Amino acid sequence: MKLLYFADTRFPIERANGAQTMATCQALARRGHEVTLCVRPDTTSPQRDPFVFYDVAPVNGLEISYLTAPRGEHWRRATFLLSAALVAGRHRDALVYTRDLGLASFLTQLPSLRRPKVVYESHGIAPVVSEEMPALLGKPELAASPRKIERLDRRERRVWKRTAAYVAITRALADDLAARYGPRPNVFVVPDAAAARGDAAPGPVHRRPLAGYAGHLYPWKGVDILVRALAVAPDLRGLNVGGHPAEADRARIEGLARQCGVTTRLEITGLIPQRDVAARLADATMLVLPNVASTISERYTSPLKLFEYLALGLPIVASDLASIREVLEHGRTALLVPPGDADALAAAMTRLAGDPALSASLGAAARALAREYTWERRAERLEPAIEAAARA
Repeated sequence: MKLLYFADTRFPIERANGAQTMATCQALARRGHEVTLCVRPDTTSPQRDPFVFYDVAPVNGLEISYLTAPRGEHWRRATFLLSAALVAGRHRDALVYTRDLGLASFLTQLPSLRRPKVVYESHGIAPVVSEEMPALLGKPELAASPRKIERLDRRERRVWKRTAAYVAITRALADDLAARYGPRPNVFVVPDAAAARGDAAPGPVHRRPLAGYAGHLYPWKGVDILVRALAVAPDLRGLNVGGHPAEADRARIEGLARQCGVTTRLEITGLIPQRDVAARLADATMLVLPNVASTISERYTSPLKLFEYLALGLPIVASDLASIREVLEHGRTALLVPPGDADALAAAMTRLAGDPALSASLGAAARALAREYTWERRAERLEPAIEAAARA
């Protein structure tokens, strides 16, 4: 099948959405699809090679096409939408695949003779996310107007009703969409994934317990909870792989670490090459996913780090959220703790540090589960959506 994958982002980009997009496209191409990834040019000089940046091999069937990107947000966005429509019009035998709600909405409003078949991948319900995000960021001044919320709701409804196939990254998200906008055919639940890392189990650990976390430091990700947990678990160290030095979130976490007296026990690496992330996480004796309670975390999240953790075969401590329970089972593949509870997180980490047998059991179960969440398995799960869209 010919696929046009559209992402209105400079490429490559340091955020998880870029890595997820690249890995998904590569996996689909490896399964024999002809994939053209349409993105904006890299703004770094010299421009970076996405295959090198994301540490993935070029593959036959995957082409990266850079669309025109003028300066200025308004004109840039308008140009992207029009360029996408023109590209789709020139390739009428191809399906359009996108995570971009605005683009999906725009394309589904084109005249029927020019309207492509669209597969939309949802990572949340836009009006819900827009209403919740200001509180999660601690910035109430960013609250969206009622008019914007209504506009986003109309857009979501249109995309839900009109796209040829719809992919939701969690079952909870698919259920929420159906409850809000009514039933529809061709809905597929396809979680995220990670690169396969072989079957060798990690060797015995004979070093001071180290709790690892990978990713950004946004408040809803729960790194604040990890810092507070370290404060009540003095025998543990923390490792955060990520954290842009120019972002306010890193300053917030560093300030909290000083306040809690854990600065000497917490390392924040900053941004490192994608190919080095797994090696740094492998230094840990346990891995932590401390998301706080919110609709986004509870219902919509399918974090890349979760699947990367599984592939490393280390014991995991994660927040007990519905979206996480779609993948992990308490006591078998991870320890689940109440979200936002630093004492419970500290107790679970301390338990792992003192119980090598439990750590080994959870790590082995995680590694076995990882085989179900490779990018190849994700591409395989996406194929029924692609086939349904082609028939629509």
